Amino acid sequence: MAKKRNLIVGLDIGTTKTCAIIGEMTQTGIDIIGLGTHPSEGIRKGVVVNIDATVESIKGAVDEAEHMSGCEIGSVYAGIAGEHIKGQNSLGIVGVKGREVDEDDVERAIEQSMAIAMPADREILHTLPQYYVVDEQDGVKDPVGMSGVRLEAKVHIVTGAVSSVQNIVKSVTRVGLDLNGIVLEPLAAGEAVLSKDERDLGVAVIDIGGGTTDVAVFSDGNIKHTAILPIGGNYVTSDIAAGLRTPIADAEKIKIKYGCAFSPMIQKDEVIEVPSVGGREPREVSRQILGRVIEARVDEILRLAYKEIVKSEQEERLAAGVVLTGGTALLDGIPELAEQIYDMPVRRGSPQEISGLTDIVNSPLYATAVGLVIHGSKNLSRGQRGKSDKVGFGGGLFQRIKDWILENF
Repeated sequence: MAKKRNLIVGLDIGTTKTCAIIGEMTQTGIDIIGLGTHPSEGIRKGVVVNIDATVESIKGAVDEAEHMSGCEIGSVYAGIAGEHIKGQNSLGIVGVKGREVDEDDVERAIEQSMAIAMPADREILHTLPQYYVVDEQDGVKDPVGMSGVRLEAKVHIVTGAVSSVQNIVKSVTRVGLDLNGIVLEPLAAGEAVLSKDERDLGVAVIDIGGGTTDVAVFSDGNIKHTAILPIGGNYVTSDIAAGLRTPIADAEKIKIKYGCAFSPMIQKDEVIEVPSVGGREPREVSRQILGRVIEARVDEILRLAYKEIVKSEQEERLAAGVVLTGGTALLDGIPELAEQIYDMPVRRGSPQEISGLTDIVNSPLYATAVGLVIHGSKNLSRGQRGKSDKVGFGGGLFQRIKDWILENF
């Protein structure tokens, strides 16, 4: 296979599917040239529980993406989720002695903000600057060149379990790929589906996947809050299987084909055919019954996500409302139900500002994987301009884990 320059690969290792998307940086932006998916067998609630099965899923997705693009993949950006992920806001303060603030001062302030107490089995994944304060001047985006005696950095810090990160690194490495970085999945999804105006006005991204629901809250152009909830679309499928007494595989098909999360949208006389268990004859069931089963669980998921929005203390500042993405966001009626619960504008989020295979990847299903490609392109652009990506993600943890993998495997 031919190798091309400026290839960026996003690897979304999800609970229900593993997705690899290949993007190529061009003069006009990002061109999506390859896509591969494979069922996930070794992931539970966003966390690797079987490395061998996860390796096979990654290999299947990567092989398919390589075949579609005609390119060889050497490295990837991988997403991370799971209940072990925690986000918190922090403050770093340094003195600048009455001179102009320079980049070293900014770096010192950010490093100071990272001096937080945490257990030995956890480390920092992302350090995301929100804004700076120079003396009494609040809300500064870029303090370099300003005069002052005191610099404060307000940052959002994301931490994760070292063992969970190790398992992702190990799984990717066993496939023979280099890992460029590990990115929190709701941040990646936000990269793909949000506009700059939405980030500035205030918006919440709710990424409802198979095993987890990921929440990221943005305001004034910055990340304010992140959370991972251990509940997702698989729970909806399980409810359908139990409520309609049908096998899990058939329940998933019924959810995709007939599912609706907002019962007022379903006509009273609609019926669907439901396969039975144990070789019994299929039965006809009112679609409204299916709708009530789905609506109850989706309502719970959306309300749990709203609790995280409230925790962010930004719920009154979300002028751009809520953007729903992830595979479960494709359910009919879910924006309407969310608008009723949240009392604010809601839309489905699909990847934006990309070219190439847009007819395939322009779906909430691929928001995280495309967002990983976009994240990688920004890192590449910073590298070409000679800027360090030291602050933003990974830190020393990522390099130590890579070294540990190379030494032991």
